[in-house]
Amino acid sequence: MSDPSRRRLSADDRRRQLVGIGLAMIIETPIQDLSLDQVAAEAGISRGLLFHYFPTKTDFYLACISAAGRRILRNTAPDESASGADQVWGMVTAMVEQIERRRSFYLTLVHGSGVADPRVSEVYDSVRSVSTDRVVGALGLAPATRPVVHAWWAYVEDRALSWTAVPTDERTGSLPELVSHCETVLQAVLDVSPDASP
Repeated sequence: MSDPSRRRLSADDRRRQLVGIGLAMIIETPIQDLSLDQVAAEAGISRGLLFHYFPTKTDFYLACISAAGRRILRNTAPDESASGADQVWGMVTAMVEQIERRRSFYLTLVHGSGVADPRVSEVYDSVRSVSTDRVVGALGLAPATRPVVHAWWAYVEDRALSWTAVPTDERTGSLPELVSHCETVLQAVLDVSPDASP
């Protein structure tokens, strides 16, 4: 059989292939250190042809970051058949697990990637915004509580980043305990919010 990377692909398929290769590589490599020569070689094309699909290195990096943001949202999507409380539990659990698996990348997404482009922040803002809407919808909260839930997600992310920074055998609490704590914090901030009811 011929090497699938050598097959003639449509422009969209080739872009998806290149972004998929980039996503696989940034698991271990900071995106700003990603070698486009290696990406092109993995795809079986020349570096020059890669730039036919992505005009600049930044365009390629942003495509990878955007795809990673979409993946985070897929991996943290709630089970809409579950109760609201169970949906929130599942979302927080999935987010912490996602951060644990890809902590370096998540830090890149939150704190900057060495890619000086405002669209990097837009990807992160989109992840936070969709996550916020999911919690508001799951719990049937009033739209006015959205800023509170949005800020709470920042707290969840901060706790997850701190928790995952500690080696597994040195952590003082379990994942369920962390999730329970985050749920308690959410309820506390909603209790002091004047517009928490729908």
